[in-house]
Amino acid sequence: MATGLTIVIGSFLEEDLVRRIEAAQPSATVVYEPALLPVPRYPCDHAGRRRDLAAAELERWEKLTAGADVFFDFDWLDPASLPHRAPRLRWIQATSAGIGGFMQRTGLDRSGIAVTTAAGIHAVPLAEFALMGALHFVKGVPQLRDRQRARRWERYATRQLAGRRVLVAGLGGVGGKVAQYFGALGAEVWGLGRDGRRYEIPALTRVIDRAGLDEALPETDVLVLACPLTGETAGLIGPAQIGLLKRDAVVVNVARGPVIDQDALTAALSDGRIAGACLDVFAVEPLPPDDPLWRLDNVIVSPHSASTVVTENAALADLFIDNLRRFLAGAPLRNRYDPARGY
Repeated sequence: MATGLTIVIGSFLEEDLVRRIEAAQPSATVVYEPALLPVPRYPCDHAGRRRDLAAAELERWEKLTAGADVFFDFDWLDPASLPHRAPRLRWIQATSAGIGGFMQRTGLDRSGIAVTTAAGIHAVPLAEFALMGALHFVKGVPQLRDRQRARRWERYATRQLAGRRVLVAGLGGVGGKVAQYFGALGAEVWGLGRDGRRYEIPALTRVIDRAGLDEALPETDVLVLACPLTGETAGLIGPAQIGLLKRDAVVVNVARGPVIDQDALTAALSDGRIAGACLDVFAVEPLPPDDPLWRLDNVIVSPHSASTVVTENAALADLFIDNLRRFLAGAPLRNRYDPARGY
């Protein structure tokens, strides 16, 4: 494949990382005009707050888009129309792993443009978050905080994570890292994978399929949802499955909100039928101010930010550079989105 292509960067990126991309492929033209891009609200924000651009600035962005062969991140203006506005566009490197819903809503899954995800980039922070959420409830942090506020010195007995059964639903990059981290602390880790697929994850002591889920749930101490949202996983944990969990079970969701029935989960948490939940994703985002999950002491609410760490952009740049070399060599791209699977 000939070089001399144009790369348009579609969201904020530190200047040193832009220079790193330029240095990796000197024959390419890297277009980065931060004054036209949404303003990041926090480090490594790839959505940002849209600027109030003048007509001339919008025209400038449209011209840059029209000349793009490659996009780093999606076009912020109107991604659904990219196939028409960017006729030369051949490849988009996403900055998120879970893009299935976005691809379907915009129709980009039917565009023929190659899209690669950020799968694997967020595995470590999400696994750390899952471990934090489980330990928060297993070690009784809510009760400790209550006693601290009351200035009450009262000795107590706690539980340990080691020896408890953790069921990880979804065994991709995130799920594999979650299994590794829990296994390192002595938990018995089971995994729920895709039917008919084999997994080589050393931390797992058993892999089950969808048919074995209901049988496994009554003996599960910590349920970690780490799967992509697809037609197969939407509603994976419904009211019946929540009802099978034991009273001291903990649910952690780092997947997507619709993977679990949020109303049924809220009811179980409110009634004390399960011990707690650590949630980074929700059925509706942002979580509405009047949602009962906000006020429950046995819930940790995280604003879909568990995957975001201050070093994320550097890791994304490294992934992009590796894929850029593959793209130019005509080699298979890492993390290529598959419309049939939805991830």
